[in-house]
Amino acid sequence: MQPILEIRGVSFGYAAAPVLEDISLHLHTGQFAALVGPSGAGKTTLLKLVLGSLRPAHGDITVNGQHVDGSPANGVAYVPQVETVDWNFPVTVEQVVLMGRVRKSGIWPWPSREDKRLVREVLERLEIAQLAGRHIRNLSGGQQQRVFLARALISQPQLLVLDEPTSGVDMRTAENVLHLLADLNRTGITILMTTHDLNAAAAHVPWTICLNRTVIAEGPPEVVFTEATLNRTYQGDMVVVRQDGMLLIHQRPHSHTHRDLLPDAVPGHTVAPLPRQAGTGTPAAGVSLAGLIPPVVPAKEAAGDLAA
Repeated sequence: MQPILEIRGVSFGYAAAPVLEDISLHLHTGQFAALVGPSGAGKTTLLKLVLGSLRPAHGDITVNGQHVDGSPANGVAYVPQVETVDWNFPVTVEQVVLMGRVRKSGIWPWPSREDKRLVREVLERLEIAQLAGRHIRNLSGGQQQRVFLARALISQPQLLVLDEPTSGVDMRTAENVLHLLADLNRTGITILMTTHDLNAAAAHVPWTICLNRTVIAEGPPEVVFTEATLNRTYQGDMVVVRQDGMLLIHQRPHSHTHRDLLPDAVPGHTVAPLPRQAGTGTPAAGVSLAGLIPPVVPAKEAAGDLAA
């Protein structure tokens, strides 16, 4: 079977600092894979090489047999980390999604009827059609992630590349995003993503690649996620618990408590809520607010204090 993505002996560095060394791996059409490893391991750099944003110092990358050498390959779409997006940029959901059609829009600078039809179709598919006219800053984290997924999907990619698609969102939203990616994978789209969440990868992604400057191991998570492999990947002390076919992965608990680190820590205190009159938001009769609300300083006195 011809791999949709093939990376052969790739090395890369910034200035004199090596980041990736002799990376070789491939993905078949329809695979769903996750790159895992510590910060600085080269995960995002490897994605940029696959996307053609960077050029390898050594080695070769092909997508569908097309060499990727500092320029993007056809059939590849990218979803960036939400933290890297300028959410104040004046653009609506519909306009963001249309950006995914730029390479297929022809010579005219405005969207065609076909473009608008595809926007409606992909927004409905991701269940955010009602947000088409909303500014992107007025979206929840999960909605923002779906918008950029829509921008990627409107180009009808064969390979979908995502950088930390579950970062910056709560656990429920992260779960929804991963299930959505599984749905997309079932349609035949090949997916390569990075993640720091080993437990989520173990539960949702059928192929994992442990990376730390080089490929440490790759395979199904139930095979690859061993204490020996993860310790080598993260240069730490990891614990892997297997129960009822599930994996639970965590760094080994610390041998100290916060009391060992800060024996003289300044304590806090809890504040009991004020009793409220039934059916109102006002304090009950007899409850004094003295000491809870700072006194109001007359404007003239405040001005005099500032002048002094």
